[in-house]
Amino acid sequence: MSPADPSASAVQAAPRAARGLNLQMLGKLVVMAGLMFGFGYALVPIYQAICEVTGLNDITKRDKGAEEFARNTQVDRSRKITVEFDANMRGTMLFKPEVNALEVHPGELITVVYDLVNTREVPTAGQAIPSYAPQQSSPYFRKLECFCFKQQALDPNETRKFPVVFVVDPKLPREVNTITLSYTFFEVGGLAPKSGG
Repeated sequence: MSPADPSASAVQAAPRAARGLNLQMLGKLVVMAGLMFGFGYALVPIYQAICEVTGLNDITKRDKGAEEFARNTQVDRSRKITVEFDANMRGTMLFKPEVNALEVHPGELITVVYDLVNTREVPTAGQAIPSYAPQQSSPYFRKLECFCFKQQALDPNETRKFPVVFVVDPKLPREVNTITLSYTFFEVGGLAPKSGG
């Protein structure tokens, strides 16, 4: 092949063009990887902001104003609300309420008890996540004490009773006559055995 041969220059240009395309693709991949890393890094504050706006992250937080609210609220004896109690498990522990339902007056301070049994031969921990039906009743169901505020650790084969102390806000809409408080108890790893109550 002579230097003037057009096929020789095409053969030499092909690797340069491929190298240029490869560098261009590498640049795009580096930019995409950087964007994906940045998005992953930003997910935590985005998630926290969404939870704060929607109230989703508040389901297991202690209601700091509930105790003061219960002290200063009048009981509405003209009205009764049926509160149903439900328990679901995700794991090997046994979990159930001692009563399935109660009739309560709005403003009345109520205590119910849930039984939790560790059926395993090793220390086990879990977290209860509450939910409410109908959904609109959630802000009117004020818990003063609840095992759902923190993770619970049980020794091997241990049985414990956990109280839930609550008051239903008298401002609950009149069309709501029944509230279902449902807990799902998930086993979690990594929590050290309890050191007491």
